[in-house]
Amino acid sequence: MRGTRLSATDGLVAVAVGLFAVIEELTGGTELSERPILSLWVAWGVATAVLVLFRRVAPVWTMTVYTAVSSAFFVVTLEDAAAWQWLTELVFLFTVLSQTRLRSARAVFGAAATVVFVATMGLTYGGAEFAEYAIAAGMAAIAGGAGAGVRRYQVLAARADERTDAVVARSEQLVREAVAEEQARLARELHDIVASSVSMMVMQAGGLRRRLPADLGREREALSQIEATGRGAVEELQRMLHLLRGPATDSRLPQPGLARVGDLVEQSRSAGLDVTVEVTGEPRPLPAGLDLSAYRIVQEALTNTLKHAGPTRVTLTIDYGPGELRIDVTDDGPRDGFRAAPHIPGGHGLIGMRERAALFHGSLDAGPDGAGFTVRAVLPLK
Repeated sequence: MRGTRLSATDGLVAVAVGLFAVIEELTGGTELSERPILSLWVAWGVATAVLVLFRRVAPVWTMTVYTAVSSAFFVVTLEDAAAWQWLTELVFLFTVLSQTRLRSARAVFGAAATVVFVATMGLTYGGAEFAEYAIAAGMAAIAGGAGAGVRRYQVLAARADERTDAVVARSEQLVREAVAEEQARLARELHDIVASSVSMMVMQAGGLRRRLPADLGREREALSQIEATGRGAVEELQRMLHLLRGPATDSRLPQPGLARVGDLVEQSRSAGLDVTVEVTGEPRPLPAGLDLSAYRIVQEALTNTLKHAGPTRVTLTIDYGPGELRIDVTDDGPRDGFRAAPHIPGGHGLIGMRERAALFHGSLDAGPDGAGFTVRAVLPLK
């Protein structure tokens, strides 16, 4: 596997193999016959530990070197194979199959190298029995199967990570699209308000100009210029509105405000919500854009409640403070037996409410509140 780096585990495995090899050679463990050239086998055990250390960095090369040298030793010396040598071959087989596809050339090489190792190792026993070869084959199958299983897990984990990254990227894209769509909607609504306000200014200037005495020519001329400039501004705003809306959504309906919350509450009640309205402070006229956004926040909060909690009890509180407008929409949570509709991607409720609050330098918090859910918006009035 390209780019594989050494790890502490690699070092521990290499040290364990090296110690096992040296101890077995020096003590003659596992009924190992006496070595004529003991130092050669001890040195090979130490060198094997180095190969094991780099087995994940270059699995095929380290297995090739180990299998070739060990097999040559068996053939030349005709000395018995030690337990550490066979177990080390299984470690290399596991490593190769854990880093390559099962049907690849590297996997075939790993299996072939193991067969060569077993065949040459069998020469030292002067006629190994079938059962011994069967046991060796079973151990190789276990080691190779474990390696293939690790490889499969790695592939599945990598695919899962890719899918997760794709889902995260898609979610981020949907959020960006939702923000852009909501901002465009806000722009359409505010442009409507601005166009209406400028039109009113033009009409008032015209009415004032016509009522002025004829001897006030300079003042009449100034008002005439205000009218002309205002009409030009309205025409430009209408062009912008046409671009923002598109032909399918063109509308000249008046924009609602908090004065129409009563109608909205009645609609929500007819849909099944038990809405209680509490108004504190002294209600007063609000800037048109802020008034519209406050209405939309209430509308979206009630819609979300009906969608996610069903016919439940809702308390709507509108507080006209001296410097800010506070809106709280709190529900009691879904009633027993209600099952919320499955989530459908593309909903912009909370995103839209946050964008509206942020437009007026306000804030919006939304989250669980006991068994229910609360949406709280604060809109500065100064």
